[in-house]
Amino acid sequence: MSASGVTSGPRADRVMRWLLDGDPAIRWQVLRDLVQTAERTVDRERRRVAHDGWGARLLAKQDPEGTWAGGQASDGGLYSPKWISTTYTMLMLRDFGLLPRTRQARRACKLLLDGGLQQDGGINYGLWAKWTGRSETCVTGMALSVLSYFEYEDSRLDTIANHLLEQQMPDGGWNCQRSNGATHASVHTTINVLEALRFYELHCGREVREVRAAQRRGREFLLVHRLFRSHRTGQIIKPVFTRFSFPPRWHYDILRALDYFQAVNAPGDPRLAEAIDIVHSSQQKDGRWSLEHAYKGRTYFELERLGAPSRWNTLRALRVLRWWDRVA
Repeated sequence: MSASGVTSGPRADRVMRWLLDGDPAIRWQVLRDLVQTAERTVDRERRRVAHDGWGARLLAKQDPEGTWAGGQASDGGLYSPKWISTTYTMLMLRDFGLLPRTRQARRACKLLLDGGLQQDGGINYGLWAKWTGRSETCVTGMALSVLSYFEYEDSRLDTIANHLLEQQMPDGGWNCQRSNGATHASVHTTINVLEALRFYELHCGREVREVRAAQRRGREFLLVHRLFRSHRTGQIIKPVFTRFSFPPRWHYDILRALDYFQAVNAPGDPRLAEAIDIVHSSQQKDGRWSLEHAYKGRTYFELERLGAPSRWNTLRALRVLRWWDRVA
């Protein structure tokens, strides 16, 4: 089934109107990815993220020091508590499309970098990191994606990116447990690093050849697993990988992976077909996708209700299917 089967006709028109009735964080991406509106119109809507809706509400929660939840954890709110810390709030602002040079975000970038860079060149937070000087690869990926997206100018970003390149495993992926003896990559760690390298390449433009090669190897790791199956047994690794959440936090699922593939305009590959079929089969009769899963933790406010129609999942599914229709 092609994407045209879900992106045209009266039902699709109703879905598009519903999407455009959403938050500015949704609307500007719908205009860019699904409507292909003029760039100036997209930019005007995107600028609203800082002033209206979800983005403005998160920015209003920032501490005077520049953190979020700064007095609520031993790391000063840099990574904990989940999901109201500086790291996870900045990830949401990234996904909302807050303009990169927004002053409040840049203040937080400085704190995340100064407070997290470890002796090995990666990022980690908290007492364990302070005692050992050791980074954590998932955290490093999330931090680099935020720092790169918000175009934070600091040569230490090169150090972090090089650390991630050095941590790539022989199978092409990454695993935050590698230092503890893991020999097979993790899809969770891999998607966090792939997103980080994408933003690093886009917004910093440094060491492009090595970064692109690392991303190709990382995508191949996911493709070998058809995004959600064991490469040895063919069994589904975890059923939750086929249920779509937003925000995904540090977690992996196939819609998150496919959204990365479409974002880098990866070539079509038949090993993606089964995951694409799952996206199609998850569509509701009214043309929308629901919020199928949510990760427990503290939040400042609810974006969408579990089990209800999800603008985030609908937006991402539709742009994935449009990409697939082009490249398959």
